Amino acid sequence: MTRPTLSVILITKNEAELVGQCLESVKWADEIVVVDSGSTDATVEICRRYTDKVVVTDWPGFGPQKNRALAMATGEWVLSIDADEEVTHELRDSIRSVISDKNSSDAYEISRLSSYCGRFMRHGGWWPDPVLRLFRNGKGRFSDHRVHERILMDTDNVRRLDGLLMHYSFRSLEQVLAKVNHYSTENASMLLTRGRKASLGTAILHGLWMFFRTYFLKAGFLDGREGFILAVSNAEGSYYKYLKLMYLSKKQ
Repeated sequence: MTRPTLSVILITKNEAELVGQCLESVKWADEIVVVDSGSTDATVEICRRYTDKVVVTDWPGFGPQKNRALAMATGEWVLSIDADEEVTHELRDSIRSVISDKNSSDAYEISRLSSYCGRFMRHGGWWPDPVLRLFRNGKGRFSDHRVHERILMDTDNVRRLDGLLMHYSFRSLEQVLAKVNHYSTENASMLLTRGRKASLGTAILHGLWMFFRTYFLKAGFLDGREGFILAVSNAEGSYYKYLKLMYLSKKQ
């Protein structure tokens, strides 16, 4: 019998800083599929050093873009990874073990440890952070959400893998501000399509609640200075999301 094959899929745009590190951590996989949405840096060139399955296309949103990558995957198993993530050696060994086991589940969650401005966060809602990333090809797909997409499975039998997925999410305040702006715009557009509306009061209350939830209820204060900064940026993201929704609703 041949060993079950693993396809690693990822989507990219201007990820030259970390995508090489990401791909180096999964170069042992049988197949790597990259769908890029028009990078203007060296992202595509770096990806092509690791795989010939690199496609450059438009940007329809996170869910639809990841489904494009999934459609190109030919392996029996699929590992979805982001360009700012890295598979540890322990996680690699766990993945190899389950895809070779005929009694394996159809889907697996992975514990993800994320950094914020140079600090790995253990509180504030960032840890533990189990993410479903490994599944049998044909048993799942991504939701069509433009942001905050998730994997939709045909089974509820999901287990947890040993090992960590390292996530280098925000390396600077400039990245924090850029993503707050980008994600608040995408989220506002998504809420608008669902018929949601907002006011200035709605935006203020959501922002205050997000700060309180992150810093106090989720014990973000235990992460020191970065815990406070994270709580503020989460509050800003929520505030601007509903503020943008208010103006989008007004335009309609």
